[in-house]
Amino acid sequence: MEKVIFYTKENCSLCDSAEALLGMFQQDYHFEIEKRDIYTNDEWLESYHLSIPVIEINGVQLNCEQIDYNSVETTLNVNLQKK
Repeated sequence: MEKVIFYTKENCSLCDSAEALLGMFQQDYHFEIEKRDIYTNDEWLESYHLSIPVIEINGVQLNCEQIDYNSVETTLNVNLQKK
């Protein structure tokens, strides 16, 4: 099964919304969500602290300014198979 990497942190309302959006798309696409708390890894913290949530699908990253229903659906559609 394909893996979608989700960079997040605790107490982040944007992260909660993005995670809910990914959950909706799991009904139509084959993937599992790998949550990565940026505060558990110095490299992630340095890379993503200003842009979380970040969704990574087969190397394509969407940051907090790019995440919306259409962009996530388009990226999933291009990179993953539908159920």
